Amino acid sequence: MFTLGYRWKPWLKPKGIADGQLIQDYLREAAHEQGIHSKIRFQSRVKEANWSSERARWTLDVQSDSQNSHGDNTDNLRYTCNFLYMCSGYYDYDQGYAPKFEGQDQFAGRIVHPQQWTPDIEYAGKRVVVIGSGATAVTLVPALAAKAAHTVMLQRSPSYIVSLPAVDAVAAFFRKRMSPINAYRATRWKNISLSAFFYQLARRNPAAARKRIVDAAKEALGPNVDVEKHFNPRYGVWDQRVCIVPDGDLFESIKSGRSEVVTDEIERFTPQGIRLRSGRELEADLIVTATGIEMKLMGGVKVAVDGRPFEVSRALSYKGCMFTDLPNVAYSFGYFNASWTLKADLIAEYVCRVLAQLDEKGASYVVPQHNDPNIGEEPFVHFSSGYVQRAAARVPKQGGKHPFKLYQNYLKDISVLRFGKVDDGFLAFKQAGKPVDKSVSQPANQAEQPPA
Repeated sequence: MFTLGYRWKPWLKPKGIADGQLIQDYLREAAHEQGIHSKIRFQSRVKEANWSSERARWTLDVQSDSQNSHGDNTDNLRYTCNFLYMCSGYYDYDQGYAPKFEGQDQFAGRIVHPQQWTPDIEYAGKRVVVIGSGATAVTLVPALAAKAAHTVMLQRSPSYIVSLPAVDAVAAFFRKRMSPINAYRATRWKNISLSAFFYQLARRNPAAARKRIVDAAKEALGPNVDVEKHFNPRYGVWDQRVCIVPDGDLFESIKSGRSEVVTDEIERFTPQGIRLRSGRELEADLIVTATGIEMKLMGGVKVAVDGRPFEVSRALSYKGCMFTDLPNVAYSFGYFNASWTLKADLIAEYVCRVLAQLDEKGASYVVPQHNDPNIGEEPFVHFSSGYVQRAAARVPKQGGKHPFKLYQNYLKDISVLRFGKVDDGFLAFKQAGKPVDKSVSQPANQAEQPPA
């Protein structure tokens, strides 16, 4: 939470790896302190966004699910704006990834995806199987095992799992000797530096990083668990996200016998549970399919520019927060190898700088463009996770060099987003009435050079 929290609002709770309710309380407090809550139209979904170069304006068609905080209860609403800032994440929040399993309809118990979890789901004293090995699964298993009769984490293949203390001892040390804001800043930079250091170390020496993580799991679990089978992934460290467990709660749950991990493939569901390829059958009353997410950029909004549908999959990401040929739009997209909010904070600052530059130039709108044939194209994110690979054809690309390169590096992004030149030769500043033309900016050799 010292990096997931906002730069401008200290995290003051003892736990650095916090429970969901504490995080919700923090968010609500931040929104009320800044007066943001009164500006939010709740229970509203943007369906379409249409840009007019003639008016330099976005028109948003919005569906209101129910009466919102401003008393609006019209089913279909319309808003207009000059600049559109998409902070809708990258998940499909309506549904997660849920593959169909043979015999699924025959199971006598209940099947639930974590995104559709409801308070009425009973698991106390029940036999629970959690399908998956990612961050959701490793969080759910120890929580469910505390009340369930027995909990199984069923995985097709392992993930890297690292235990970290829930309470940051260094943060506690700083708090005794500094003001709350200074202690928060010091802890934040300590965590940013350590995270970046270990990430770079893992990428440069993946074999050593693998050994260190697997050895730590062996030490935590003891000799009765086959760590090589259940906790030694097929892929390299940081080819996918590394899962964090606070105070080793997952390891402790497995070691105590309240839960177990099974590495196998599903043959079919049965009325009693799940039959595996190995022939073993896992009996269950509740099956939780923590099988992943689906990516959906820009909240699934249908976007059009001057009457023409805009296909985000054909665009390049610009500085990780704008799209080529899409005017007056920024999107908030964080890190895969660090806290999301670190990048979100930087992008928010950068958006303010872009708006200020528009005012300074007296321009109506701005659009990222290029005519450099050597920019090239690369996948949006270099990650082997299933949800990234499934979405590859639907998301934008990144370029092979700055400023179209998507860095996973906070220090580089500070130099680009906080201190880098806004008018860098790839942003075209235009007046209302002038259409968006593709790739008409100045050549790259006249633009700002990439950061070191």
